[in-house]
Amino acid sequence: MTSPEFQELLRTQRAIGDQSEVPLEALREASERKGASFPIPADVTLTPVSFEGLAVNDVAANDIAVKNVAVNKIAAEWSQTPGVSPDHVLMFFHGGGYYRGSIAGARELTVRMAREGGMRGFSVGYRLAPEHRFPAPVEDALGAYRWLLAEGFEPGRIALAGASAGGGLALALLLAARKEGLPLPGAAVLLSPWVDLTQSGPTFATHAAADPLIGKPYLDRFANLYLEDADPTHPLASPLFGEMAGLPPLLIQVGGAETMLDQSERLAAKARKAGVDAAVEVWPEMTHVWQGNGPGIPEARQAVGKAGAWLREKMGL
Repeated sequence: MTSPEFQELLRTQRAIGDQSEVPLEALREASERKGASFPIPADVTLTPVSFEGLAVNDVAANDIAVKNVAVNKIAAEWSQTPGVSPDHVLMFFHGGGYYRGSIAGARELTVRMAREGGMRGFSVGYRLAPEHRFPAPVEDALGAYRWLLAEGFEPGRIALAGASAGGGLALALLLAARKEGLPLPGAAVLLSPWVDLTQSGPTFATHAAADPLIGKPYLDRFANLYLEDADPTHPLASPLFGEMAGLPPLLIQVGGAETMLDQSERLAAKARKAGVDAAVEVWPEMTHVWQGNGPGIPEARQAVGKAGAWLREKMGL
């Protein structure tokens, strides 16, 4: 039985309904309003930073259709709470279908997960479509990871986390970093990750009535917006199609009501077959990225708490 707080959230989500035809700017504004509605605890210190992203030669041009040729500035934000390890970093990627979302919009979730995991938070503001299409977010993620390494952080003390598209981006970063020969982070937490931009899984049909938020037309719209003419099965766009061997431990949390459920289950199975320590938690009746709906939802608190405990175990904290 879900909590009364989640039941109220579900009623709100059902009232919003299908968003596949809503104008882009309206969706972006709604995302920012929601993020701003969650207060940040008074003991949290926030520090913005920016740094140069990747030059074109830093990306394997024969592997990605590079379209963003200029070196760009990447915005990020440190968050720190009392008692966490300053030498351990939770590198967080917000969700939003690669077309919306921001550091500010995901701030409360970033702060809460970093605190529970005993680490500093490091939220990355990657470029968004349609202004910046694939592979711009992957370039920014890789550039931000390289920046952390250049700042002296040990790769084994860096963990990745991401929600929805941000979960897919975190996994794409692991694949890109491995291809570049970089040392990999110590672990990754993926919240309802979007890892198959072809929308090929069966739960898009079987869970259509249960999921009030995410349908195939919605994801098809924004996959096309992000990819344009790029191959949707490219591993850095849809990392479910990538090679999993050698990746660090993965924790995948997904809602039992989600149309995207099978993506997480297929990802965990493929990773385990490749020898990766991969765990998938299916939370009954939960909807897409329920963890990001604020600490007022008991199930959100519980899921982030479990993810934090898993991070502490895997990161030796």
